[in-house]
Amino acid sequence: MNHSTPIQVLDAYKNAVYDADADAFLRLYDPAARVFDTWGVWSYEGVAARRQAIEGWLSSLGDERVVVSFDDVMVIVDLELAVLTATGRYAAVSTSGVELRSMQNRFTWALKRKGDGEGWLIVHEHTSAPIGFGDLKGILQRDGA
Repeated sequence: MNHSTPIQVLDAYKNAVYDADADAFLRLYDPAARVFDTWGVWSYEGVAARRQAIEGWLSSLGDERVVVSFDDVMVIVDLELAVLTATGRYAAVSTSGVELRSMQNRFTWALKRKGDGEGWLIVHEHTSAPIGFGDLKGILQRDGA
């Protein structure tokens, strides 16, 4: 699928998560993408290394959906490279549309324009949450959110 702007990749990401479509999600990434994830693993080197984690996450949702939203989106675009930063919010929603829980994290992508009409693919992703000084726990909600 051709994503002609980094914002279109962001929209496709939201759709893939909502649809629990691991294949659509992973197609947003370059096959050699490096991901520094917030959860449990220091890094994933390549899409194949990440597939099991993404399939496990999305299949664990059962009937729930995850609505992803981004704010404070900033994009810097050059001819072949782009950097996108944002605050991401992930909200689990029941089949009746009731929000069950949510969390936020900080989000950075490095994207590369691919030839042959492929558009932009993520070559690096870094997600993080700040750690509280007093308790050393992740802060998963931004103040005022």
